[in-house]
Formats: sequence, structure tokens, C-alpha cells
Amino acid sequence: MFENHEGQKVPQVVFPTRKDHEWVNISTDDIFKGKTVIVFSLPGAFTPTCSSTHVPRYNQLVNSFKQHGVDAVVCVSVNDTFVMNHWQEEQQATDITFLADGNGDFTRAMGMLVAKNHLGFGDRSWRYSMLVKDGVIEKMFIEADVEGDPFDVSDADTMLKYIAPDAEPPKNVTIFTRRGCPFCVKAKKLLKNAGMEYDELVLNEDFRESTIRAISGHTTVPQVFIDGVRIGGADDLEKFLDVKAGIAA
Repeated sequence: MFENHEGQKVPQVVFPTRKDHEWVNISTDDIFKGKTVIVFSLPGAFTPTCSSTHVPRYNQLVNSFKQHGVDAVVCVSVNDTFVMNHWQEEQQATDITFLADGNGDFTRAMGMLVAKNHLGFGDRSWRYSMLVKDGVIEKMFIEADVEGDPFDVSDADTMLKYIAPDAEPPKNVTIFTRRGCPFCVKAKKLLKNAGMEYDELVLNEDFRESTIRAISGHTTVPQVFIDGVRIGGADDLEKFLDVKAGIAA
């Protein structure tokens, strides 16, 4: 079993990092002192679950966390700083601090260093998350000590429910557009004014017409999808948002 460190201070270590082609040492105090910080730690950069689910959802919820008093979200992995920097770029996660625990000093002191030799990884971090206030661990979510790589409690949604039980997570929004389309511009403006972040896919750049036909049954753009449901074009989105605002009122 992994030890829960709630009520204890985070380990005092120094992280050698690379920034703008220079070495920069970051201390524990630099990260945690006087701040409310979420840390989530995972086995490795560019690995499947970490890249497809763990980091992306924390990245999506960063603004929600900050609205509820969190100053920073930190991703820790026992990788070198060059790998972590490149992974951050690949994940487009500029609002998350990617912290390379290259020697495993922080992870070892947390009691979370595990051997992954059978995968050729050497020593890596067990998957966990924690809420730290002014250097003191308030809450930890530690994955069960079972074989494999469990991912059940260290996710972003579990952390958000702990911090703000009544908070509504942001909607998952995707909009299909094309360059020069005034209705697409209108739809994006409606989403922005409603405070809804979205992923944009552009015709003939990110998808072909056959794709939007297969997904929506339509060939026109924009096509807006929210939480897996097709809303439609700009006028349909406007009506949807008006109804939503009316219900909220």
C-alpha cells in the first residue's frame, strides 16, 4: 500500500529544468509556497493513458480549477526536462506546469517511486494526484496498489468534485468550419460570448466534406456538437444558447 501524506509538507527538492535554452533550478518553495496547487503525477510522457486522457482533461479543466481558487496545476513525471518540455508543446498545455523529476527525488520522497523495469522504464512514478495549500498536502487521490496502471481516482474530474462539488464541468464542444465562412465566424463568436471553449476543425485542412457528411448527415458548415449532440449551424446554436440562458434564469 502507498502511504497517504495528507497533513504533511511536500518534500523539499530542487528540480533542474530547461527554459529558453538555459538551465533553471526550481525549488519546492518556488512551486508551492503561498499557493494552492494541484499536482498530478503519472508514469511517463507520451505514454498512452497519460497523453490521451490524464493530461488532456486536466488541461481542459484548468480554468475551472482557477475559478475555484487554484493558482497552478502541475504535472510531475520521472522524465528529463527536454522530454517534458516537448510533451507540453505536443499536448498544447501551456497553462499546466510540466515538472521533470528526472532523478525521481520528489517522487521517491513522496513514497511513489515504483519499478517499471519489465517495461524498460526503470523507476517511475505511481499515478496519483494531490491538492497542496502553502506546501501542505490537504488531499491525495492515490491509485489502488494493483497490477498494471490503474486510472480511477487521480483524474481531473475527481479533483474538481473534491474542490467544488457543485461545479459544472465545461462542455465538450467541437465546431466544424471553413475559411471565409461568415456563419462560422458568428457561431464561434456565440460560443466565445457564452464562455464555451471549443475545438475547431477546418474543412480541407482538418477534414474533408465526406467526414462532416458521415458525422452529421449534413454538408454545410458550421456544424456544432456539444457533449456528443449535434446542435447544428449558427442559427441553431443561437436558439440553443437562448434556451439554455432562459433555463438558467
